[in-house]
Amino acid sequence: MIELTQTLIKPFMHYLVRAIIEQLEQELSTAANASQQAHASATHSENIADNKYDTLAVEAAYLAHGQSMRIAELQQAIALYQQFKRPQFSAQSSIQLGALVCIEDDQGQQRHLLLGPAAGGLSLNRNGDIISLITPATPLGQALMGQTLDDEVLLQLNQQQQRFTIVSIE
Repeated sequence: MIELTQTLIKPFMHYLVRAIIEQLEQELSTAANASQQAHASATHSENIADNKYDTLAVEAAYLAHGQSMRIAELQQAIALYQQFKRPQFSAQSSIQLGALVCIEDDQGQQRHLLLGPAAGGLSLNRNGDIISLITPATPLGQALMGQTLDDEVLLQLNQQQQRFTIVSIE
C-alpha cells in the first residue's frame, strides 16, 4: 500500500493525472492511425463494389466512423484531465470526483481507486501498486460517491453481493 502524507499527495496526484493524459494520448495516436487506415481502405479504388453483395468499402467506412467517434471521446477525456482541478481531501472528507480511495474487501484484499471524470478502466502502476481509474458512472463509482472513511459499501456484481470498507480517502 502506498503511504502518502499530505505533503506528498499533491505531486503524486499531479503524476497520476499526467500518466492518465499520456495513456490517453497514446490511445489517441493509435486510434488516429487506425482511422486513417480505415478511411484509406474505404476510399481505395480497389474496394469499389462490383455488385450489391460486395460490402468491403461500406464496412471500412463504418470502421472509420467508429474510429472517429473513439478519437472524439479520447480528445474530450484528455481535455477534461488537462482542465481538472482536484479538490483537497482530509480524513473527514466524503468521496467525490478526484478522490484517491483505498477499499478493502471481506478477505482483506485492498484496491486503490482514483475517481476521475473520464476514461474509466485505465490502470496505473505506481511502485508496484495498481491504481484503477473509475468514474462516477460505474456501479462502484456510484456506490462510493458521498461515502466517508470506514463506511461500508455494498455492491451487487454478477448475482453476488460484495462488501467493501473504505480504508483511506486522499
